Amino acid sequence: MGAGHDHGHTHGNSGGTASAAYTGRLRTALCITLGIMVVQIIGGIAANSLALVADAAHMATDALGLGMALLAIHFANRPASANRTFGFARAEILAALANCVLLLGVGGFVLYEAVERFFTPADTDGGLAIVFGVIGLVANMISLSLLMRGQKESLNVRGAFLEVLADALGSATVIVSATVILLTGWTVADPIASIVIGLMIVPRTVKLLRETLNVLLEAAPKGVDMEEVRAHMLALPGVEDVHDLHAWTITSGMPVLSAHVVVSAEMLDSIGHEKLLHDLQGCLGDHFDVEHCTFQLEPGGHADHEAKVCH
Repeated sequence: MGAGHDHGHTHGNSGGTASAAYTGRLRTALCITLGIMVVQIIGGIAANSLALVADAAHMATDALGLGMALLAIHFANRPASANRTFGFARAEILAALANCVLLLGVGGFVLYEAVERFFTPADTDGGLAIVFGVIGLVANMISLSLLMRGQKESLNVRGAFLEVLADALGSATVIVSATVILLTGWTVADPIASIVIGLMIVPRTVKLLRETLNVLLEAAPKGVDMEEVRAHMLALPGVEDVHDLHAWTITSGMPVLSAHVVVSAEMLDSIGHEKLLHDLQGCLGDHFDVEHCTFQLEPGGHADHEAKVCH
């Protein structure tokens, strides 16, 4: 390694991706979702409730989403190779993206069917709809409790959590609309409830989609201000300039950063490469929670030399 170049690495997330710890909970939530999906399909047909059928359709996409989340965790935790230096960690983000597409599709379908029912009203058995709505709500609350903690740490788990949350809200809406029908006979409450379910699905999905695309487009990690990062690095003794500063996210819980750091020769001679690398890594890890860092230390004027070589 030349005197002007050095690299420092720290590796976070050595125990797997952020959602790996929630595999068992995702499996349990998947089993609950599949069971309630079947129950709500039966209940929706028996009660002639579009809201229940819509909730069951959403349950079906939940089950598929949870299955993809589990499959993504399996691939994401496969070891890295010479060709895939980060392994399959990005598979979790692809699963989150697929969940977004499914959710948007279901939301659109529910809204379309609800509008159709305004023109072709149907008799709905409010009593049966309430019973099946309560069953769905209780099951969803159990699944939400299993995924509550994990959704704060992983986009993959958050996608599953938001799907189940939308289902819980959907079940509550079914109960309200069925109660209205039971007490007043106003069957229009069923398509109105379906529209509410559809409108609850879309905004949360758009937010998740935005976060997922930011990862795929290698935007700076959420909560990391790149100008502030640069300022912290420049404040370290001996650091004269920082260029080619990049930060992105491989998958949830795995932010990475690389930078070329211009250092005075006098400071390097006095404190040494190792001490400066340690200070840089400590700065990023302590202030910005970015543990996987790669730095190239170089003397002043080296950036001009790199530009000439590239041309």
